[in-house]
Formats: sequence, structure tokens, C-alpha cells
Amino acid sequence: MIFLFYLIVGKVLIPMDMSQVDHLRAYGIAYRALELGIKVEWLLNYRGGAFLMDESSKVEELCKMRGVSYEVIGEGMVQSIYSTIEEENMERVELTVAPRVAVYVPPHQTPWDDAVRIALEYAEIPYDKIWDEEVLGGVLADYDWLHLHHEDFTGQYGKFYGNYKNAPWFKKEVETNKFMANKLGFKKVWQLKHSVADKVAEYVKGGGFLFAMCSATETIDIALAASGMDIVPLIDGDGYEPDCQVKLNFGRTFAFRNFEVDLNPMRYRHSSIDMTDEVRTFGQQTYFKLFSFSAKYDPIPTLLTQNHTKSIAEFLGQTTGFRRALIKDNVAILGDIPETPEVKYIYGDYGKGFFTFYGGHDPEDYAHLVGDPPTRLEIHPNSPGYRLILNNVLFPAAKSKRLKT
Repeated sequence: MIFLFYLIVGKVLIPMDMSQVDHLRAYGIAYRALELGIKVEWLLNYRGGAFLMDESSKVEELCKMRGVSYEVIGEGMVQSIYSTIEEENMERVELTVAPRVAVYVPPHQTPWDDAVRIALEYAEIPYDKIWDEEVLGGVLADYDWLHLHHEDFTGQYGKFYGNYKNAPWFKKEVETNKFMANKLGFKKVWQLKHSVADKVAEYVKGGGFLFAMCSATETIDIALAASGMDIVPLIDGDGYEPDCQVKLNFGRTFAFRNFEVDLNPMRYRHSSIDMTDEVRTFGQQTYFKLFSFSAKYDPIPTLLTQNHTKSIAEFLGQTTGFRRALIKDNVAILGDIPETPEVKYIYGDYGKGFFTFYGGHDPEDYAHLVGDPPTRLEIHPNSPGYRLILNNVLFPAAKSKRLKT
């Protein structure tokens, strides 16, 4: 009888502080519990953003198999945790359903080329791959969460032309994109990418959640601001539209305003948004800092910044970070390098939906270069930089709390 009572009131606590052996796979346990219909609470600011769920032999088995630290606690300890949360800058967020996840990725790209896919696969969170044809076909409505691959929505193939125009992989990328543009009835790749960006914006306005890293953060806003206008110099066979700089419409963008596009086809830079050149001068020992928020009054930014440390090592990318002066006033800064113009991590509302932009390519590879070997997360199971990605994956599960912010 005592054993049966324990099953009813017992809980599994998955700590996310420094005691956790594998932070990243812990997110996968929470996701799997939701799939199994097990009640899960995210305890914001409690032990690094711990997960609390109904006691289940399946959850315990998953934790043991995945090497995730957990504690089985009784009703008395649960009530003590709840009392602490009530009194401190903490909050309980109920996760409702496992989000349906889509990753926008070209068919020729491998998983190791995208930090988000690496994180999802390591945590064993399922996702679907979609690209231009699927987006324009209307599949975004089937998903709660969309990640943008390191895509160039300006139609300039990542601006790799200057350095890699003769590389086989670059030629394949150009060929693949031109084929898809032609298949879908577009004369130019940039026209296709602008249309895709518009569809993504419609998805978020309708209530979707968008997460983007590296160049996708910058180029989708450039595409939205320049929608229908040629800003591609030379490499598409003609020049850009005259006065395109002054014709940019910043009222359509997610996060940025008053930026200038880089019209030099040989330069590895999209616009004045990016801080890569300046960040290189800061040095490899640079850290960006996560902001602290009121868990009870600002649960969304609190959720998105859950971590076991507030200082995270800087990492480069094609778009490393965002120029502070060009960020819209209604966008929340989640992380930055203090006393510099660089902002690393931002969040905002867009219509009925939300977006998070995270600068840089790979949180565990300071200067990931073309052709570098893949990051192995079994070596970095406690990566704070990768934790930020996985915070975002679970965010759509916390729908009941969205309206507070």
C-alpha cells in the first residue's frame, strides 16, 4: 500500500544546474515525456531550469539509458520546491504538448553543418526537413516550431562567390537553387528566396515560432525589407536595382532597421547588421552574458535564457552577432557582450507569433570553417551555448504562459 501511494505522489526531478551530467539530453527526456502524455513542469530559475514530471518507470529508464541525472522525490519535497518558487524569482511553467518541429534545410546539406540539427539529433528530438517547395506549398501550418538553416534569403548563395566560386560544393549549391527556382516558376533565385521569406513571415504572424541562427537571422530581414527588389550584384547575370538602399522597407522586418546591404559581390558580408569583423578583434577569450529577467512577469525571456551559467564563450559565424544600434526598440535583448556594440541573442513578437535570433555558427567551435569536422556533442554534453538552442525547441510547449508577456 505504501508503494502504491508513492507511485501516485512521487515526482521525477531532472536538475539543470552544475549537478547535471548531460544537460542536452535532458531536453530530449522532457520532450519524450510529453510524447508519452506525462505531465511536465519547467521550473524557471530553479536549479538551472529543472524539469519536474510525474514519476514514471519509463522516464527513469530513459534517464538511465541516456545518462541524464535525475532524482525521485516525494510530495513533501515537491511542496517545498513550490514554496521556494513562490517566494523567489522563479516560476513554474507547465509544458503541454511535444512541439512539431521543422528544419528548413537544402537537400544537399548534411546534419553536421547545422548546430540546431546536431542538437536535435543528440537530444533525440524528432524533426522534419523542409525546403523551398514545401514552404511555398503551405506545410508550415503543420508545425509549431521552425528553424532556418544557415540560408541566404537574399539569393546570393551565402556570398561565398568571391572565395569559393570554383569549389565543387559551391557549384552544386548554385545548381540546386537554380533548379528549384526554375521548377517553381521563378526567373531568379533571389525571387524564390524573397517569396520563401514572405511565407515564413506569414507563418510567424499567424502564431508560429521561428528560430534562426547565423546568416539566416540577417538575410531573412534583408529579404523582407527588399521584397521583390533586386539587390543582387552581378552574380545573377545583371546588376542591382538603382537606389535599392533607400527603398528598403524596414516595416516588414522581424528585428532590424536602418541597415545597409553590402552590394560588393566579392565581399563575404551581407549588411551592416553583422559584427563579425569587430568581434574577431575582441579575441577568442571573449564571453557574452545572458540577461536576467523577472520569472513571474517576464516568463518568456526567462525561459529562453535558462542555463547553468550566465557567461558563454563567443563563437563566430557568417553572421556572428548583431549591431546594437540597428535592433528595433520592441526587440528584447537576451544576451550581449557588455560595453560593446555586439548583441548575440534576441527575441521578439511578430504578429501573433514569436522569433528568436542567435548569432554565430556553432557554440562549441569558435571559428568553424568550410570543411571542418563535425562537432560531437558527446564531448560537450553540458554546453551552455547549445542549451540556448534547446530552450527554444521546448518553448512552443509552454503555450499557456505566452500571454503573460
